[in-house]
Amino acid sequence: MNIAIFNAHESDVRRYGRTFPVLLDSAAGPRVFDVTGRGYLDFILGSGALNYGHNHPAIKSALQEYLARDSILLSLDMYTEAKARFISEMVTGILGPRSFDYKIQFPGPTGTNANEAAMALVRKVTGRPTIFAFSNSFHGMSLGSLCVSGSESTRDLGGIAKHDVVRLPYDGFISPDFPSQDYLECIVTKPGAGVDLPAAIILETIQAEGGLNTASVSFLRSVERICRENGILLIVDDIQAGSGRTGSFFSFEEAGITPDIVTLSKSLSGLGIPLSVVLIRPEFDIWKPGEHSGTFRGNNMAFVTGAAALSLWRDDGFLDQVSWLTLEMDTRLDQLCKAFPDHITSRKGRGLMCGVEVAPSINARDVIASAFARGLILESSGPDRQVLKVFAPLTIEKEALDDAFGILTESFEEVIHEG
Repeated sequence: MNIAIFNAHESDVRRYGRTFPVLLDSAAGPRVFDVTGRGYLDFILGSGALNYGHNHPAIKSALQEYLARDSILLSLDMYTEAKARFISEMVTGILGPRSFDYKIQFPGPTGTNANEAAMALVRKVTGRPTIFAFSNSFHGMSLGSLCVSGSESTRDLGGIAKHDVVRLPYDGFISPDFPSQDYLECIVTKPGAGVDLPAAIILETIQAEGGLNTASVSFLRSVERICRENGILLIVDDIQAGSGRTGSFFSFEEAGITPDIVTLSKSLSGLGIPLSVVLIRPEFDIWKPGEHSGTFRGNNMAFVTGAAALSLWRDDGFLDQVSWLTLEMDTRLDQLCKAFPDHITSRKGRGLMCGVEVAPSINARDVIASAFARGLILESSGPDRQVLKVFAPLTIEKEALDDAFGILTESFEEVIHEG
């Protein structure tokens, strides 16, 4: 078998296979392996769906044990032991220690299902249709999620009018000194602003696909305050930034805010099995039975692996590893920026959701291609795709991290020399 079958029969919409044209066969920890046995360090991680690396032993063994007997695999929203264990781990290991009392909704398998459910719910709660969303945001590929996403090319895929969505400048979008939160407060509170009060504001604390743009603590706290004072619900899309990607389980913990609704997916299952949840403040959980549905909202394999992944957050050894890696990534990215001051314009992101912005003097695609040839898989983001996302698995060890940054340094050197 070779890659010719994909060129012949798979839709031209495919992307990653074109950039990394190898036939992958297996994976373990931070590496994937092709059919020849060559290994590649994976710093894409399923677009953030594999924060714990590939085939994490404890997570995988939980699934293997579950599958070894005739366990129920699909259960709609019926009660199962696997679902009960997942809820218990979420409540006792994640929500309880953070003093969150969210209700948990299972809306369907993917992040965009979660965001669609969240937006439907806030409109039901408030009776208002409008959603405020931000520049450079990305919230999914279904129609409602496309409407609140910032990329023009992505939104145009919906083929529908963008009614009931008001676009706001994200923190730092206009300039580092422009007070986006003051603009928000003005259009919400000034009678002559001509903008209807929204049902909710939806935001990412770090815009992954938008270029690792990072909201400041003061901005996030101001947005929460404006929402509270004006009866607006706050939705935090933590689909890619959550589940530990910033170093803490939720990306908004540093800011000390409590969103009304949080959406999670991607790394929630810990093994790449589709799973999403909507976390809802109890007073806003006004769904009627069956009012929001989805065939695959009872994926028990995902409940099993998700519970195993969540249990890691009660392991002191795992927490020490995450703390070490957070500091290590900070140091290494600083060193990379200092090594190439004319070709890297800035650090981007926060915690382990991080990367660098490549100067216009070179092309980020060339750095990605050079790194891939050396055995490192990276991707870029942002409106001009010049931000390299450097997403290490939370479980990566020092030797593998040394290899990755060695390759990254060599790749910059090669691209700069050839340019």
